[in-house]
Amino acid sequence: MEAEGLDWLLVPLHQLVSWGAAGAMVFGGVVPYIPQYRDIRRTQNAEGFSTYVCLVLLVANILRILFWFGRHFESPLLWQSIVMILTMLLMLKLCTEVRVTNELNVKRRFFADFDPHHFWHWSSFGDYVQCVLAFTGVAGYVTYLSIDSVLFVETLGFLAVLTEATLGIPQLYRNYLHQSTEGMSIKMVLMWTSGDTFKTAYFLLNGAPLQFSVCGLLQVLVDLAILGQAYAFARHPQKPAPHVAHPASAKAL
Repeated sequence: MEAEGLDWLLVPLHQLVSWGAAGAMVFGGVVPYIPQYRDIRRTQNAEGFSTYVCLVLLVANILRILFWFGRHFESPLLWQSIVMILTMLLMLKLCTEVRVTNELNVKRRFFADFDPHHFWHWSSFGDYVQCVLAFTGVAGYVTYLSIDSVLFVETLGFLAVLTEATLGIPQLYRNYLHQSTEGMSIKMVLMWTSGDTFKTAYFLLNGAPLQFSVCGLLQVLVDLAILGQAYAFARHPQKPAPHVAHPASAKAL
């Protein structure tokens, strides 16, 4: 009887917690990029941030949306993908504007050139949009033709979460090449770690497809590896190398 009497409180409280968790899933993935975005705007230097992070997240979330058409999963995960795509486009716009401003007397590079040497290193934000639209169109057409195949749909879902699981790898590789995390926002990586941990727990507790949980764990491990780099490079900083002028194509990823 006592438990029944508390239903008036427990039911709305449970609903409130569910809404809060859903809201955290939708917008929580955006939060880590706020300090990085502000750092880039403040310093007018985007060299410390790998724009391939944006590429990974754009591909992963486009594939996840297409996966939803074959196998409906929870709405917060779908909205999370939409919000993340918009966020990555904003990050790309800022990084491109800053990089082009800092590049003097460099030949303009365009998506329509189809030059693999300059892939994802174009001179205009519009070229990135063209690339994203082209990928979405091709992937969407293939999905439309194969949507009735259970094997294709499950493979698509696995590719979506596996791609997202590699999110930190471009930044990990960039840090390794430079033996430094200078220009990378530690706050961003700490938020990655806490967000990925929460997200993985959310997947496990809400019975999300197995692909989501496995790849979420992989993301947490990559995040921890980047934090390990930051700690190691802070304790053993590289000696400053003599200044050498590098061509634009040799800049950080």
